[in-house]
Amino acid sequence: METKSEASNLRFYAVLNAGSSSLKYSLFAEMEDGRLERRTNGSIEGIGSISPSFTAFDCDQYNLDEYQWNRPTGIGTLLAFLINWIENFLSPNRLSAVGHRMLHGGTLYDAPVLVTPAVLKTMRELIPLAPLHQPRILQVIDTINERYPGLCQIVCFDTSFHKSNPPVSRLYGLPRHLTDKGLIHYGFHGLSFEYVSEELKHIDRHAAMGKTIIAHLGSGASMCAMVNGKSIATTMGFSALDGLVMGTRCGQLDPGVILYLIQHEQMKPKELETLLYQDSGLLGVSGISNDVRDLMASTDPYAKEALDLFVYRVVRETGSLAAACGGLDAFVFTAGIGERSPYIRKAICRQLDWLGVELDERANNLGELKISTVSSRVSVWILPTYEELMIARHVARLSRETDHI
Repeated sequence: METKSEASNLRFYAVLNAGSSSLKYSLFAEMEDGRLERRTNGSIEGIGSISPSFTAFDCDQYNLDEYQWNRPTGIGTLLAFLINWIENFLSPNRLSAVGHRMLHGGTLYDAPVLVTPAVLKTMRELIPLAPLHQPRILQVIDTINERYPGLCQIVCFDTSFHKSNPPVSRLYGLPRHLTDKGLIHYGFHGLSFEYVSEELKHIDRHAAMGKTIIAHLGSGASMCAMVNGKSIATTMGFSALDGLVMGTRCGQLDPGVILYLIQHEQMKPKELETLLYQDSGLLGVSGISNDVRDLMASTDPYAKEALDLFVYRVVRETGSLAAACGGLDAFVFTAGIGERSPYIRKAICRQLDWLGVELDERANNLGELKISTVSSRVSVWILPTYEELMIARHVARLSRETDHI
């Protein structure tokens, strides 16, 4: 692959998002006026499978490079490949800092932090709160530390945005000694909500600083209620399983169901984990797919039932979040389903007419920025999320503040 960069005085930031089966990256250049421009992005998919694959795109989202492994390949080898690729792309320039999306910050972190030995120790102690995600992210951080000693690494927590929730809203009805151990309501998708809320300020200040609900509707889905631009309630709780029905996750579930599965179905913890995270949600209810597009194309009644359940849960949670806000001024759709499915948006808005939502069907079908009518008491918006850019902004700011650049 030919080098895509020329020597410059620009600063370059890599953003890494390590999932259970994928490793996504984005590379940003900080321009002289402070703007962050994405130069390339891509991912390694199928980690843990027989044949993982790498795909890279340029700044215009045209295919830039790809590679396929023909055998199972460990994360260490895959990460080394990605680091080499980024180095070659950047040469003769170098990375100034790396940012990571960290799922869980526990009760300690309410803002992005510089990675230090003490921070790493604390994050390892948080692994029980996010056992599927935290170890992989820490492995990536460790690998970069070994390869680039002294390189600034910054972690941005998906839970931080919700630290402004009132204390009472974070409690479960559990004995105090369990609450003190961190069994509380955290909330997730915070980087997405933070980005969308900042963008909304540039579009409609009243909506951004009023009583607003943001619906992050993707394979993972949650909603956030904001007042004056700050999160006051969210649908996910202790884990990313709670709240809405998702692609493969169950959403809100009576704890008695878990007791039943343990006592009468003899399910083990690992089996329960697989059931709740991978086999439930739209996939489990429909028995067909976790993809809304597949379900919409199907004539199977279970496919429609899965879609109806997805909409019902969003509508019901909207009522709860509107109560937490004391009213509603604006509603924002974001993430894959929220941004791309006129059908889902319409189905949700039609059931929110009691709140004063009036949908402009033409604007909705065209996917315009504002999709509510002029007379709608609640303004309704479609705003694409961009978690990677939000992380890059934090990295640029914090790396400067800590004198690592």
